[in-house]
Amino acid sequence: MKKVATRFAPSPTGALHIGGVRTALFNWLYSKNQKGDFYLRIEDTDKERSKDEYKDQIIKSLKWIGINYDNEEYIQSKKIEDHIKVAIELLNSGHAYKCYCSSEEIEEQKKRARQKKIPYIYDRKWRDKKENDAPKDIKPVIRFKSKINGTTILKDLVQGDVEIDNNTIEDFIILRNDGTPTYNLSASVDDHQMNMTHIIRGDDHKINTFKQIQIYQAMKWDLPSFAHIPLIHTIEGKKLSKRDKASTLDDYSKIGIMPDALRNYLLRLGWSYKDKEIFSLDESIKYFNLEGIGKSPSKLDMSRILSMNEHYIKNIDENDLFDQLNEYCKLYKSEIKTDKKDKIKKSLTFLKNKAKTLEDIFNNSKYIMLDEVNFNQDDIKLIDDKAKKVISDFSAQFGSVDNLSKETLEPIINKLIKSNETNFKGVGQPLRIALTGSKFGPGIYDIIISLGKEEVTKRLTSKKIS
Repeated sequence: MKKVATRFAPSPTGALHIGGVRTALFNWLYSKNQKGDFYLRIEDTDKERSKDEYKDQIIKSLKWIGINYDNEEYIQSKKIEDHIKVAIELLNSGHAYKCYCSSEEIEEQKKRARQKKIPYIYDRKWRDKKENDAPKDIKPVIRFKSKINGTTILKDLVQGDVEIDNNTIEDFIILRNDGTPTYNLSASVDDHQMNMTHIIRGDDHKINTFKQIQIYQAMKWDLPSFAHIPLIHTIEGKKLSKRDKASTLDDYSKIGIMPDALRNYLLRLGWSYKDKEIFSLDESIKYFNLEGIGKSPSKLDMSRILSMNEHYIKNIDENDLFDQLNEYCKLYKSEIKTDKKDKIKKSLTFLKNKAKTLEDIFNNSKYIMLDEVNFNQDDIKLIDDKAKKVISDFSAQFGSVDNLSKETLEPIINKLIKSNETNFKGVGQPLRIALTGSKFGPGIYDIIISLGKEEVTKRLTSKKIS
């Protein structure tokens, strides 16, 4: 039995789309589950729109989410000669022909189809004509001679048996009149040369699959197995496109979604195993199969992504969480200063409380990261004379505390509540504003302990609040 081989074949004409990431993930997991190989093929034959920056972004995105491909990436544009060679073979064996229709003729046929409200299919005018009749001033395209009679059944590993009337597949172009190959030819030749055993891709490729099967059969190549996965839709049920907000991995990385959480979410988007929700990487590989993929489109749900991310924030090792926060700050905020790192690491237990993203943890940590308190202008107005007295009384007694803990701080706070005839909020709020610049934030004991004695003293005696 052949060793399983799958591939992910994006075009570098834009940033990698979230639907593409899921396709790559399913291919990678299937290969790894079957002890096979997974390859990345860059389909860069659209010279006008293909850019190196997009190729680099695709490679970076796959690496970020933990998908590692085998060997070097396969660059399609380097294989053009092989594609052309196959087109000539198909021409010589009678499975393809030269078509001399002018672009005006084709446009006229398309116009008539639109008027009749039927899908356009090339009328096969040059299928059986002799080349002697060919006009001298037109460079021909090469069209594949599709089957006209009967039906073809695709034994789809996700959708089941899919049957199509052969006459609905037009004689599609395999070589343009400038001598460049088209997608269906290039993809078929590459898949054959790369020894692909399974082609797993979006179900918008189904019609391409029927065309590619005919190329395989004409060349007498062994057919791979095909699996078409339903597309991802927006929460409103529309097809997700590159123009949608939060459609690329960068969009998620920027708001602080962690790679493991997003990978787990994408795994469960249209695939299930029993009633299990959370999968480690090893479990994902162990349990992944094509049978678990549903037949209906999945809806991308941001609230579910955030909830999955929150689960990972709560449950991963805090050293790992700190490393991810540190990396996130480096990329999108400002780098955490060396003298603040230890304080933040020790405080993660409460800083991550209720945080759904790394950005939330960053916002909760700002009061530690900043050397100067950044006061919210509305909140500082709450520091009236009564609040100033609370801050002053606390400072006077705080000096005698050696070991900062809830046990050593609680008696001071309780004493202040009594002497100032107020409640916990009446003491906690002024202190929180003085120490963090905002009335919102972590608990007052956590704030004091995380800042340390020296920093608390410095902030409480600031001229801005006295």
